[in-house]
Amino acid sequence: QPTVLPSVPRVYEKIHSAVAAKFDEATGVKRRLIRWALRVGRRVSELRQAGRPVPWPLAVQHGLANRLVYSKVKDRLGARFRVGVSGGAPLAREVIEFFHVLDVLILEAYGLTECTSGATGNRRDAFRFGTVGQALPGTELRIAEDGEVLIRSDTVFAGYYKDEAATREVLGDDGWLHSGDIGELDDDGFLTITDRKKDILVTAGGKNVAPQNLENALKTSPLISQALVVGDRRPFVAALVTLEEGVPREGIEEKVQALVDQVNRNRSRFEQIKHFAILPRDFSADEGEITPTLKLKRRVCQEHFAAEIEALYA
Repeated sequence: QPTVLPSVPRVYEKIHSAVAAKFDEATGVKRRLIRWALRVGRRVSELRQAGRPVPWPLAVQHGLANRLVYSKVKDRLGARFRVGVSGGAPLAREVIEFFHVLDVLILEAYGLTECTSGATGNRRDAFRFGTVGQALPGTELRIAEDGEVLIRSDTVFAGYYKDEAATREVLGDDGWLHSGDIGELDDDGFLTITDRKKDILVTAGGKNVAPQNLENALKTSPLISQALVVGDRRPFVAALVTLEEGVPREGIEEKVQALVDQVNRNRSRFEQIKHFAILPRDFSADEGEITPTLKLKRRVCQEHFAAEIEALYA
């Protein structure tokens, strides 16, 4: 029963999907109770994110909602659980906010092996959802002209073992480490990671699209297990999706289309997913499609499902 739970996003995504599906199944009085608890939790979450106090009448309601609803979710994480830490890949803001509404705080952090793991992190007393937090003590951050995140600290490595060429590609003489990630820094020093520099899609029209933003939005649905967005050097963006275990396939095309329409809303036309395919199986570690930290190996996935991708553009 952990007090602090460092984990990859996939674990939190799975819990989110299971809890959301359970809430959707509720009927009658139980359904009304859950909706009330979510409304209360949302108001408290908004106040806490803004750093404002929670009025005592709302605090009383929140305590009752915790006893009746939130505690059931917390039990899945263990009785001693205080805070979750997510790293290794982006976790959708919608998932983090969903947990916060249920009085479960998940803080995103960021780092690389080349800087001895941690470089930034949200804290319990200084967090901003959708970001990976502020620089850790002794760490400097800078955004290069092309948007790449640069890191400098005493923890940055000396170089790759017996590979000077690879070292020169990522580590300058001035000590700045080129992270390979695209990001933005706000006025308060909170870092937002957009995507991996090498994963950015450039459409046939020359537009840059960050696939992870779209993939994370799709995975907030309890229907979807994994999503892979494609479109590099293609006329439009498309997606391969896999279903959560137990999701019936009857009528699933219409449901996924409704989800895609929702994800596309308020996005630029070039970012919108024009077509999608529902794969017959999930991406698998046994097939070499997922890393040990549960991230997709994009090239392998695209090779294994090349026929499905070509069909989207036929």
